[in-house]
Amino acid sequence: MTLSPMTLGALHRALAEGWRVAGATRGISVTYALIFTLAGLLIMGSLLALGWTPFIIAAAGAFMLVGPIILAGFFGIAGALEAAQRAGVASIVSGFVRASRALWALALVCALLFMIFITDAAILYAYMVGATPVWLDNLLPANANVLSFVRWAGVSGFVVALLLYAVAAFSVPLLCERRAGLVESVVLSVRIVFANFVPAIIWAFLLSASIIGSILVLPLLPLTLPWMAYASRALYRQVLPAA
Repeated sequence: MTLSPMTLGALHRALAEGWRVAGATRGISVTYALIFTLAGLLIMGSLLALGWTPFIIAAAGAFMLVGPIILAGFFGIAGALEAAQRAGVASIVSGFVRASRALWALALVCALLFMIFITDAAILYAYMVGATPVWLDNLLPANANVLSFVRWAGVSGFVVALLLYAVAAFSVPLLCERRAGLVESVVLSVRIVFANFVPAIIWAFLLSASIIGSILVLPLLPLTLPWMAYASRALYRQVLPAA
């Protein structure tokens, strides 16, 4: 399989292509992204009602651990666009149907890492913040314990997310298009990330900053999630062009 270097120019082209595809499939892309937006609204509303306001930041970051699996739906939409077909709900379903079954094994790994991070974050929260509710109106003048929780949860999340990013960044697209098996896909993904470490980390920062920021400002998510998903697909096709 041919590997092309990941450059800053490639990142720029991927963002441009992702924006184009998101614009061309705006209706179904936003509809698909609304599923996760509504789920985020439910989770954030529950945390606010419980007085766990600082935990919202950890929950937003945790989305990056399960987010890679939803790419299959966006691949189906983009595939329909490439084939000059009408993109709809059937395209999303087709994206998951066409993906390798090994994608679900990777989904289990993502779910496991998600549970590990959420459990660690909950333990940190209970230890550092305790049972005292922290409401939205007193979040800014919160005590040092809240800031310590955010800091240490961020460190824990960064380590887990970096591990998953290296494993899933290119293996998920490969499995979505059935171009390799599970082991080969994971090995290729890790190899690409560490061979192009600086641009790969810049890309990871762009992805996480845009998605986590959009979750915290939830109405932005239906716009940024499709854009970043299609941009990730475009970058993958630049780094691993079809024969």
